[in-house]
Amino acid sequence: MEISTGRSHGTAVLRIANTGPVVPPEKVDEPFQPLRRAADDSHQGLGLSIVRAIATAHGATLAAHARVHGGLTAQITFETTQLVFEGVPLN
Repeated sequence: MEISTGRSHGTAVLRIANTGPVVPPEKVDEPFQPLRRAADDSHQGLGLSIVRAIATAHGATLAAHARVHGGLTAQITFETTQLVFEGVPLN
């Protein structure tokens, strides 16, 4: 798993990349739907749909891209004008 953060053009970005089975481009969004999984395993398929709901509730966007050799890269992007820590804007 690779995790990175950054700032670009008024946004804060969190990227998380993992390894796993190759995900066809047309199926990249499936693991973000409730009760859908990218792999046939014992997981319930709720985790990434919860991540998307939390990101949306905080004004962020979540995008995913298939990695060439398997797995996904997920990117959560926040507008920095919306970020506040202990009452102080972080822009």
